[in-house]
Amino acid sequence: MHKLVDVPGLRSLIARWRAQGERIAFVPTMGNLHEGHLQLVRRARQAADRVVVSIFVNPMQFAPGEDFETYPRTLDIDSRLLSAEQTDALFAPDVSVIYPGGAEATTRVEVPGPGRGLEDDSRPGFFIGVATVVARLFNLVQPDYALFGEKDYQQLAVIRAMVVDLCWPIEIIGVPTMREADGLAMSSRNQYLTVEERQRAPLLYQTLTRVAEQIVAGSPHFGALEDEAMKVLADGGFEPDYVCIRHADSLLQVAEGESRCVVLAAARLGRARLIDNIIL
Repeated sequence: MHKLVDVPGLRSLIARWRAQGERIAFVPTMGNLHEGHLQLVRRARQAADRVVVSIFVNPMQFAPGEDFETYPRTLDIDSRLLSAEQTDALFAPDVSVIYPGGAEATTRVEVPGPGRGLEDDSRPGFFIGVATVVARLFNLVQPDYALFGEKDYQQLAVIRAMVVDLCWPIEIIGVPTMREADGLAMSSRNQYLTVEERQRAPLLYQTLTRVAEQIVAGSPHFGALEDEAMKVLADGGFEPDYVCIRHADSLLQVAEGESRCVVLAAARLGRARLIDNIIL
């Protein structure tokens, strides 16, 4: 596995692969890899001749007071995991490589539509940070395919919209959420949970499952379902930011009775902020 930290080295390697007619799949991550990330790498291996994984903790997508400084950084362990998965290249740049003039002074990418509401209401500017760093990484790696987990459903919708709007010849592949045995969506931030909080955490997925079951059963009262889910989470010790039923493609509000839906939620539990969704 090639380990790269600068742009010239990455571009040289990509150019060599391109000269050989090879196709490239790309998995951008912030590291602290778990089985969900490795599933993306395995799916990437199926899609292309070469697999590039990036590890970069992006300061632009952390608001003041969030966990940028304490976000788990486990590069050595991550490198060994990726090597075992036969990853072709690991790109792990410093902040100065991605933002040579500093993150505050850089050109920014904003995606309207799917980038509005939900996470954007709770974390203003978050998707500008995501879209900006992914745009930079896409320009550096120039992949044929890019893979993202469906757990971050709104982020996936933002990336898809950006690729269409900016006319990039990249196929975005969404990979189903990997879960623990009790249903909790795998996340690097799960390690923030105490033992007692970890026992309570599956309630988020259980609550979304109940909402989805009621939609499938024909309940037309989406607003009431959202309100009840918020109450269930609050009663269970969470601080819910939102539970929303949206159109699965546009993330716009849906008419009651619409079946092409996604149920999305975000809630705080102790130090951890958990997000999850169920796609119908």
